[in-house]
Amino acid sequence: MRKEPSQNGVGSAEPTAPDVRMLSSSVVYADRWLTFRRDETERGDGSRGTYAYVVKRNFALIIAAENGGFHLVEEYRYPLGRRGWSFPQGGFPHDESGTAEELARLELAQETGLRAARLTHLGTVAAAHGMTNQYGEYFLATGLTPGPSELEPEELDLRHEWVPREVFEEMITDRRIVDDSTLAAYSLLLMAERRGDIDLS
Repeated sequence: MRKEPSQNGVGSAEPTAPDVRMLSSSVVYADRWLTFRRDETERGDGSRGTYAYVVKRNFALIIAAENGGFHLVEEYRYPLGRRGWSFPQGGFPHDESGTAEELARLELAQETGLRAARLTHLGTVAAAHGMTNQYGEYFLATGLTPGPSELEPEELDLRHEWVPREVFEEMITDRRIVDDSTLAAYSLLLMAERRGDIDLS
């Protein structure tokens, strides 16, 4: 049963019955990272259509914060044809699984060599809700200890650098950072700080 909208016009975050029904589904392409599906669908008014989307496992993103700044990574992003900076992030290899926190610790160690004494969950965000079913789990990592990184073959060009917070914001303005997940993570951090849940000063 559909929830009534709240007084401010924004509906409940609880799942509701789908407005579009899947009639059939086929796999267009699949590899160890993703599956590309094409579904035949029917809308509530009876009209029919198709929807193509990517099925991917969820990922974890980590804001590694210390000394008034953040640890970032830079690598070449093939679909964009350019290098870009972002917070460390990634998913489990296809033959591994675990909790979101375990994944966050794994990605942080792999990409930066850092180990965190504390992980704070900031939120869960849909990665690209018109294109994929993937969600991201966002964490703040503090109490950092350096160690060796364990880069995967696809990440051998990856660079890791700590930057002050003001430089991080400049990198957003001048487009050295264009990653939407990094911006979403920073928004979650700013809201947590505004609520008083987190104090990085």
